[in-house]
Amino acid sequence: MLYVCHMKSEDEFIDYENCIAPWLGKTVKIVDYYLQEGLSSSGLDLTKEQMIVLKKLHEQDGLNQNELAFLTLRNKSSLTRLLSKMENKKYITRKQCKKDKRINKVYITALGKEVFKKTRPVIKFIMDTVEQNISTKEKGQIINILQKIQANFKESL
Repeated sequence: MLYVCHMKSEDEFIDYENCIAPWLGKTVKIVDYYLQEGLSSSGLDLTKEQMIVLKKLHEQDGLNQNELAFLTLRNKSSLTRLLSKMENKKYITRKQCKKDKRINKVYITALGKEVFKKTRPVIKFIMDTVEQNISTKEKGQIINILQKIQANFKESL
C-alpha cells in the first residue's frame, strides 16, 4: 500500500522548481508527445501503449494476458480494452489456452511485426534526441538515479 507523505501542515512550502518529480513528469509528457507525433507523422496507426505491447510480444510471443498486464504496468481491464483495439487493427491475435480455457495467450501477427519494425526509426530518433548533448557518463548517472527513484517506490509498497 502506498502511503501519502506526512506533512507538518497543508500550507507547508514546496519548492517545485527544485524537486525531481515535476521535472520527471514534464519530461515524460514531452517525450510521449514527440513519440506520438513521430508515430503519426510516419503514418503508423499506433499509440505508445500499443507499441509497448508489440515490443513485448516481439521479444516473447504468446504471453498470456496476465503476464502482459504485469510487463506493461497496466491493469487487466485496461489491457483487455487495449488488446481489443489491437486485435481490430489485426496487430495481434488472442487464443484460448488449451490447458486452461480461462487464459488467453496473445500473439503478434505478421502485420503487427511489420508495424513494429516501422517504429524503429521513430524510436531511434526519439532516443537520439533525448540523449543529445548528454555524455556517456551523464547518461549512466541519470539511469542510476532513475533506478534509485524506482526502487524508492518499490520499497514503499
